[in-house]
Amino acid sequence: MTFQTIACCTDFSKNADVAVRTAATLAKKFDAVLEVLHVVPPPVNPVVTDFDNPVFTSVTFDDSVDSNLVLQVEEKLQKHYASTIPGGVKVRYVVLDGHVSTEILNHLDESGCDLVVLGSYGLSGMGLVIFGSIAKRVAHKASCSVMIARPSEKDA
Repeated sequence: MTFQTIACCTDFSKNADVAVRTAATLAKKFDAVLEVLHVVPPPVNPVVTDFDNPVFTSVTFDDSVDSNLVLQVEEKLQKHYASTIPGGVKVRYVVLDGHVSTEILNHLDESGCDLVVLGSYGLSGMGLVIFGSIAKRVAHKASCSVMIARPSEKDA
């Protein structure tokens, strides 16, 4: 089995860093293109609809993400992962906006990736639950092979 394009998804957590390192190692081994992918989720605003029952609602201020934000995230991706990706690996940084798992799945379909590497979970607290469910959804619905990278004890 060979891979020509390997995607990895990051939320900049330690577990996502493990996924990027794993994907970069595989990209080097298979001389594959590495896509480092980050999805900017829609803004969420607490909206109190009933003082006894506050709820969180996604509020869309605009259909598009500010292009400056996309550039800032691309720059952060490059700075954060520059030392992680071995020399000679062809890398593309991809920033999308929208519902995280939906955007990941759409990108995998459209780009023709052969493999996607995800961390087993992402940010702590609420992010842990959200990213864990994202990894699960991508693993079940991706059009390509999926690898879930787990950190070793030294990475923890």
